[in-house]
Amino acid sequence: RRLSRPGFIGFVPEAALKPAQGFYFGRARPIFAGMNGTRPFSLAVDRLRAVGLRPTRQRMALVRRLFDGGDRHVTAEQLHGEVADSSVSLATVYNTLHQLTRAGLLREVVVEAGRSYFDTNTTEHHHFYCEDSGQLSDIPGEKVRVSDLPAAPPGATVRRVDVIIRISAPK
Repeated sequence: RRLSRPGFIGFVPEAALKPAQGFYFGRARPIFAGMNGTRPFSLAVDRLRAVGLRPTRQRMALVRRLFDGGDRHVTAEQLHGEVADSSVSLATVYNTLHQLTRAGLLREVVVEAGRSYFDTNTTEHHHFYCEDSGQLSDIPGEKVRVSDLPAAPPGATVRRVDVIIRISAPK
């Protein structure tokens, strides 16, 4: 569920909130921008520390770029181009995106072999993918119904179902 309060950015996953950090609430905790007159980079620091990542200069630049403007879909190459002035290597961009994905702050959307987008919206939803422009856009989770899924192989469990509807640009 999304909160409709100004400045809402996302949720810190439950697994990222440790009792020793002094802010464990038992469920995912909403994160708000600009609370209590905090410095602009403190939200990025908090977000990284909440998932156990050290807030290095490079990670800070990437996290601020990813999360300061609301939900977005971005490739590693696009993000690298956006932070090119801060001397962050493409390898660091890839490593950080995968670390944030494993931590639950991003969702990787693979649209074809060798082409992945990273989505800052980690709520249940699906995507339209325009094969002509490469643009990815969200479809609310409740707008797509998936039924009659086959049983998972023995010993496996279904974690989630991703639907990507491929479209072409109007001519």
